[in-house]
Amino acid sequence: MWGVGASGGEQGEQGVNSTHPLSPMVGALVADGRYEMKMLGWNTPPEYLAYVDPHWRSFEAPNPAYHYMLGLLYIFLFIASIIGNGCVIWVFATSFNEGPVWGKFGCDIYGLLGAFTGPGAAITNAMIAFDRYKTIAKPFDAKMSKGVAFGIVLFTWLYALPWVALPYLEIWNRFVPEAFLTSCTFDYLNDTDETRSFVATIFFFCFIIPASLIVFFYGQIYGHVSAHEKSMREQAKRMNVESLRGVGNKEEQEKSAECRIAKVSMCIFFLFTVSWLPYALVALTACFGDRSFLTPVVSMIPACTCKTVACLDPWVYAINHPRYRLELQKRMPWFCIHEEKPSENASQATEKA
Repeated sequence: MWGVGASGGEQGEQGVNSTHPLSPMVGALVADGRYEMKMLGWNTPPEYLAYVDPHWRSFEAPNPAYHYMLGLLYIFLFIASIIGNGCVIWVFATSFNEGPVWGKFGCDIYGLLGAFTGPGAAITNAMIAFDRYKTIAKPFDAKMSKGVAFGIVLFTWLYALPWVALPYLEIWNRFVPEAFLTSCTFDYLNDTDETRSFVATIFFFCFIIPASLIVFFYGQIYGHVSAHEKSMREQAKRMNVESLRGVGNKEEQEKSAECRIAKVSMCIFFLFTVSWLPYALVALTACFGDRSFLTPVVSMIPACTCKTVACLDPWVYAINHPRYRLELQKRMPWFCIHEEKPSENASQATEKA
């Protein structure tokens, strides 16, 4: 009804939705030539018009006043949302407690979660190294069953449990605030033999033992892969060929995929060392060294590093996993990952890793 339509009055009359209650009257007015009406989509660019369903284009364009009313409503809603959400952000941003929150209960919960994730991450990395060792160095052994995998997962949780339960129940050590008093961990500043024995014990079982297992298993993997590469070169030399990469393609694809996963696991262990070694140094310094170095700022560095690495671990492991990269390439091709698809006989262990 509002001006000359792009498609003309005749087309507009034919395009009026027959279910519209005013269709007969509108058609009569158009036929009399009193005015030309506009249909929905009259000012839509041609390249965009194909996306507008014909159902909508069969209706008359709304009165321009409706557009002005909607525009004013959207402006009002925009201002209201800015004010409302801005107040919320301002209140929370200026309401930091700058100290303990929830008292002893909050400290115990914080320490409990940290105690599980710390030793739990250490022994989990050791178990991943063991799995890689079994898959790469002993490929002809029986594949890991679901029961064995469940047992390993259960073992990792049970391994971390004493370092959670004992301080939480204050049987051996306790959870206390540290540094800025906004985070909690086990007590490493109390100048007692009990504290020193706890720190030494947790350092041995939750850092030295997992680190030693990881170094051992990855050392075995490196030795096995080196020996395999040497035998491949010698065999290629005897066969008077440059390389055997085209021979035994299945085995080579399996070993290549497993070695890639092993490299990722080693990277995760490196990140674990970077994250938890500062905590170990702070605790050992507090118990056996010069405490004057332990300022609040210095003591907060380990708390930040361990949280940072905990966020990076899943990304590092997933983005380098061949199966994950292949699936990501399929779902998001614009990432330009270009992962080669493995053969149908690819390692089952790799698929389940």
